[in-house]
Amino acid sequence: MTDVLLKIGELAARAQVSPRTVDYYTSLGLLTPAKRTASNYRLYDPADVDRIHLVQRLEVQGVPLEEIATALRNQHADLGAILDRIDEDLRTLQTVAEAASPEVHGLLAAVATRVHSLITVALQIPPDLPLP
Repeated sequence: MTDVLLKIGELAARAQVSPRTVDYYTSLGLLTPAKRTASNYRLYDPADVDRIHLVQRLEVQGVPLEEIATALRNQHADLGAILDRIDEDLRTLQTVAEAASPEVHGLLAAVATRVHSLITVALQIPPDLPLP
């Protein structure tokens, strides 16, 4: 870690969230302190600002915080298999939408838009984002 570690208030200020949000994210396992001081202050990596923003983008898309935490902890996920499954699911959704009534077609179009938004967010995750 070549950057200076941040106290909770400094991290919160940089991420434009409250210290309570940082504390809550830490309690859920979304953030992990890089180390503790002799006085037991939690110190965070500056890259955690990006992680906070990622969590917020996913949460806005409707992904529960618990699921985000699980995904961020899963360092051994096979990305290829995940992308294959997403592709298969999108093809199935497209096939169903083509055969659906106009009312259902509209609903499925909204679902497809949400899925595409989530994929876009997922693809923006920096490959070097530190995982706890």
